[in-house]
Amino acid sequence: MSRPRVIVTIAPTGGMASRKQNPSLPTQPEDIARDVYDCFNAGASVVAVHARRPDDGATCDPSIYRDINTRIRDRCDIVINNSTGGGVHGDMIAQAPNGYWEILWEERLKGLDAGAEMCTLDATTIIASFDDRELLMHTSPQRSKHLAAEMKARGIKPEWEVFSPTHIVQDVASLTAAGFDEEPFFINLVLGAHRGFQNAMPYSPRILQSMVDLLPRGSIFCVSGIGAAQLPSAMNSLLLGGHVRVGLEDNLYYGPGELATNVQLTERVVRMVREMGYEPASPAEARAMMGLPRRTGAKPAFAAG
Repeated sequence: MSRPRVIVTIAPTGGMASRKQNPSLPTQPEDIARDVYDCFNAGASVVAVHARRPDDGATCDPSIYRDINTRIRDRCDIVINNSTGGGVHGDMIAQAPNGYWEILWEERLKGLDAGAEMCTLDATTIIASFDDRELLMHTSPQRSKHLAAEMKARGIKPEWEVFSPTHIVQDVASLTAAGFDEEPFFINLVLGAHRGFQNAMPYSPRILQSMVDLLPRGSIFCVSGIGAAQLPSAMNSLLLGGHVRVGLEDNLYYGPGELATNVQLTERVVRMVREMGYEPASPAEARAMMGLPRRTGAKPAFAAG
């Protein structure tokens, strides 16, 4: 009897952490692609890509994304998921005339134009506290609808990224019901970011269970546990029928005081997936589970096959 398949996502870079915090953080296209390939060989089937400028500042520049995507695709057929969240420095932020700092909407949209199979869709407005600044990430209902419509037009599958129950029952539920995505809806439950993101939820088994209970019919989910929540939330996700995500974007440490690498985090979660009686999905299996290539819109340039 074959084992149930679990999608393992690797999030190697993110748009926040720096190499000063962990020298193993890959920030440049070749470093990211090399790390992704090693994680693919360890059992990852999806990569959540963030881009950085040559100075390591966050960006959604499609030419940099395209460079990263091409280098990854030259090595393996892992599912590529580009961020439309961007980050909290570099190209992604500016001070508005009213003095408030914002994560720039126009820059975030550029993440759609690099040919990825999937893109993150943060259908929510949050305040991110970083470097003694409060950064407004303004994704109103109309902006969320615009992102969803642009993804559909390009044949990009959304990864619905949610931080609290309200994001599920308001934004995700309304946009999926309106036809901006097709089943299965792939929803990433981000838990443990509450110290830096207003309206985010901490991780606990009870909180995760309550959010899973609210998912729209036809959803599959993974869990992004931030920091020390990464490993327990991944195991909890398996118990609830979900999928897992690891990587230095979410967690810089392997254990207390011990810095991690992306490969170490991937290898550990894959071992534990197997110990729990599951098997990591291949990229082809992950595509079938998530409904890729997307059934509507144009076929993305980097889709396998």
